[in-house]
Amino acid sequence: MIGFDEAVGLIAEQVLPLGTEQVALAEAAGRVLAAPLHARSAAPRVAVSAMDGYAVIDAATRPGEPLTVVGESRAGAGYPGIVQPGQAVRIFTGAPLPAGADRCIMQEYATRDGEMVRFAEGYGPGWHVRTAGSDFAAGDLLLAAGTRLNSRAMIAAAAADLAGVTVARRPRVAIIGTGDELAPPGEAHLRADAIPESVTFGVSAMVAESGAQVVHRVIGLDDLQALETAAGAALEAADLVIVTGGASVGERDFAKPMFVPHGLDLVFAKVAIKPGKPVWLGRATGKWVLGLPGNPTSAMVTARLFLLPLLARLQGQPVAEVLRWRSLPVAAPIGATGNRETFVRARWDEAGLMPLGNQDSGAQGALAQADWLIRCPAGLPALETGQPVSTLPF
Repeated sequence: MIGFDEAVGLIAEQVLPLGTEQVALAEAAGRVLAAPLHARSAAPRVAVSAMDGYAVIDAATRPGEPLTVVGESRAGAGYPGIVQPGQAVRIFTGAPLPAGADRCIMQEYATRDGEMVRFAEGYGPGWHVRTAGSDFAAGDLLLAAGTRLNSRAMIAAAAADLAGVTVARRPRVAIIGTGDELAPPGEAHLRADAIPESVTFGVSAMVAESGAQVVHRVIGLDDLQALETAAGAALEAADLVIVTGGASVGERDFAKPMFVPHGLDLVFAKVAIKPGKPVWLGRATGKWVLGLPGNPTSAMVTARLFLLPLLARLQGQPVAEVLRWRSLPVAAPIGATGNRETFVRARWDEAGLMPLGNQDSGAQGALAQADWLIRCPAGLPALETGQPVSTLPF
């Protein structure tokens, strides 16, 4: 049994990116850039107005003095002429600043009378002009390799004026849930000894949120021969196979044995953490296999701690991209930890970081309330309210 940091270090060291592909920008949301993204052109390419109003020559404009409106400038259709002293051009937000003009006066200060316009006192000091290249210049680095294209990054990617981007190949993931007691949601009530299978649904959601795709999902009974067949099909379909449950040492715990015929080579067999000690990682037929505990809370905590780093590495990101710890004060006492590093589930409310009352590894209702993990090293004394703790968004 190894420690948490050592296990994460092995993932960082041994898991390599899957490769890259070119995709259309419209299909790139959620993907990870595999190459830096540089701007094709400056933004804005020319000086533009930041307000609706009138473009003028500042030195030739005085409050109350009339100017002749000689045309207008709209976004996508600028004024073609050159503004002269005594002239103004009606201009709209985002429109090119006409040649000769150097400021925009907001329309709130303007009084229009036919082709003439006057401006009231107090229209300064802002000039309301976005100069060419004030956002970025042609060739500027907008997004570094390894950046996930979230909603904000997609704006920058589109602003670069590129039709396609180079991204990391999307990991293909297969999930096998084990346990005779499991039944599909909606059917468990039909069997007295059945429970709704929930873990693979949570894991599937985490996989999708990380930019990977579930290509194969199956619930297997505790039958070794059938599970060996299921393992083979999953390994053939995916880059990463996740198996839930069956990771202890009971007579019907087949999570590891089911992969033995496929050449299972373990990277680690268990980790000294609570919850989730049975978590394990290995390779079979050149594919990664991650074993998660069967208890829902244990499964989701270990998925957050090990699955997300694994998927990050497969997409060319560093482990630190998904394990960004931050120090926060705890809003309620936490009991002393034992001989294993403990990850306490917590929620954020008006009082701050509040540990959940139910820390059972099988809890499902409480799990939905948890949005933070508090990292408590082994042997840590009890913590009082207000003490800083190391935390991770869950």
